[in-house]
Amino acid sequence: MIRVLIVAASARARRALEAQLQALGMEIVGSFASTESAAENPLEEEPDVAVIDPGDTAPDDLLESLLQSGFARETPTVLLARLQSESLSRLLRNGVRGVLPAEAPPQTLALALEAAAEGLLVLDPREMAGLPTTRNFETSADLPEALTPREKEVLQLLAAGLGNKEIAARLSISDHTAKFHVASILGKLGASTRTEAVTIGMRRGLILI
Repeated sequence: MIRVLIVAASARARRALEAQLQALGMEIVGSFASTESAAENPLEEEPDVAVIDPGDTAPDDLLESLLQSGFARETPTVLLARLQSESLSRLLRNGVRGVLPAEAPPQTLALALEAAAEGLLVLDPREMAGLPTTRNFETSADLPEALTPREKEVLQLLAAGLGNKEIAARLSISDHTAKFHVASILGKLGASTRTEAVTIGMRRGLILI
């Protein structure tokens, strides 16, 4: 079970994140209004990963807070925000492991937290486009065999939590064909499970969030 630390200035945002992540089987080890509070208060259990919802906090203020507390360097951290490429680059250089839009679905956030806890970098592909370091990230070009356009559609639906029957209905294909596409995706990505395939897909920028 992934142990998650939540930081959000809004009490409402904290409650929503707690409910969403607990419903997906994650353990909440702490919930704070700021990174300073999180750093100052000892926890009974060390978190595997942290999620920060900065709300209206300016990127420069958020970066300064993370630098002063050393928070992101000690705990793999995923931010819920949309950032300019310069701010994003600075945050990534200072330990942040992932950035997702605040409206990302709960299951997508859970997968991102699992990936960050494993040491992977998790970004919305639209955020990656402006990064000067994008060429250093593992991308779909590294795949031995590229996914077809249809397989990319199926992978996107897997990320949304759909099963084979739901994928078949959404794409107007047979259950057998949906199952075939899922098996092909797993093989091409070298994944043993759907969750692993989605995690790899996010890592390689194959999934639009």
